[in-house]
Amino acid sequence: MEEIEFYLEDAKETMERAMKHLSIELSKIRAGKASPQMLDGIQVEYYGVMSPLNNVASITTPDARTIAIKPFEKKMIGEIEKAIRNSNVGLSPNNDGENIRLNIPMLTEERRRDLLKRVKQEIETAKVNIRNIRQNTNGDIRKLTKEGASEDDVKKGEERVQKLTDSFIAKVDQVYLVKEQDIMSV
Repeated sequence: MEEIEFYLEDAKETMERAMKHLSIELSKIRAGKASPQMLDGIQVEYYGVMSPLNNVASITTPDARTIAIKPFEKKMIGEIEKAIRNSNVGLSPNNDGENIRLNIPMLTEERRRDLLKRVKQEIETAKVNIRNIRQNTNGDIRKLTKEGASEDDVKKGEERVQKLTDSFIAKVDQVYLVKEQDIMSV
């Protein structure tokens, strides 16, 4: 029974990591408001090494429609601009020689629907990941019957894995509803 508890705890931790990954991915999908998190994941070449954007520049939001990027070193402005253009954030950098400004356009109805499609893709990916964790955990628990675990313990373990999976799927659905509301509100 201890092994089953171990597998359940491991499944829970892995599902929590899947939820954290989902929230990181959803924070990159902008809902019309400027946020430094929109640029998370952008890597800039810094002296031959790929570094996160926030390690080579300060990122601020002076207002709800603008992201300001001030490189720590002036010569990095071109590399930062290139990295933003090559990323899939869909923003055009404006360079004044010292800073880069990203203007966040108002979202059209069509753009909102496109963003919602991306959100749905991320949500579906998270659900698939959680279900895969359930499948792997159930496989591990079933293997315990060969090691002497009773079938009743295995069945109870599988039921607990299913309850855990259902609770995480419900959390993912709740995250979707919040993000949908955020995107569709004008």
